[in-house]
Amino acid sequence: MYQGFYNLVSGMLTQSRNLNVISNNMVNVQTPGYKNDTMVATTFQEEMFRRSGRWGNSADQDLITRSKIVTASETYVDYTQGNYDPTGGIYDFALAGNGFFCIRTNDGQTRYTRNGSFAVDQDGYLVLNDQGRVLGANGQPIQIGNEEFSVDSRGRITGRSVTYENGQSQVNVQDFGTLRVVDFVDYDQLHREDNGLFSTDQAALAASEDTQVLWQNLEHSNVDMVEEMTSMMSSQRALQSAAQMLKMYDRIMEKSSVDIGRV
Repeated sequence: MYQGFYNLVSGMLTQSRNLNVISNNMVNVQTPGYKNDTMVATTFQEEMFRRSGRWGNSADQDLITRSKIVTASETYVDYTQGNYDPTGGIYDFALAGNGFFCIRTNDGQTRYTRNGSFAVDQDGYLVLNDQGRVLGANGQPIQIGNEEFSVDSRGRITGRSVTYENGQSQVNVQDFGTLRVVDFVDYDQLHREDNGLFSTDQAALAASEDTQVLWQNLEHSNVDMVEEMTSMMSSQRALQSAAQMLKMYDRIMEKSSVDIGRV
């Protein structure tokens, strides 16, 4: 009887955590570069059930090994590439292939992201949603002098300006820097943080030559809304069923205690 309480309460807690993961996916369905999370559940501390003998313990018999509790094991991140949206925005970037942009956060830490929806701060530095400045290949933040620039597939940002001297126009080309794009050997060691950022202790490697920077594009999140809605309804039903069964267990225990007490 008491084992049912363990099963049901642990099931409710696990489904609540799963709903939190699903809700976060749905909230970020429009966030550029967001990667879908999936919670994986597992059993906890399996135990051996035994049947005792009628006269002493000499006739004990092993019955079955099972767990009384279900719990969240880990959250798996799906790094599958999302579709692209040509935005025309001069500060929008997407990555075609494996890799991450590098961000130096406001506290001086280096973080990684697939979100290329950048902007410029008051000093002309390329930034990500007030999270920090975008790093270049030289490890320093990229400062863009004016809006007259272009970006090639390797992430090199080249500015152009026109000056006039003696009635003649002259086009000046300026190199603002190259976006630093890195990759990692083991994505399982990446830790998701807030605002679409990732951190890791492993060394960052140069991205593959096949990885390209798509200027004036943004990568969509890889969240499938239909799949998330289906998972949410399934999880909600499991949670509600466990809650109803828990009420039934509670009433049975209450009735048993009252009736036995009267006897």
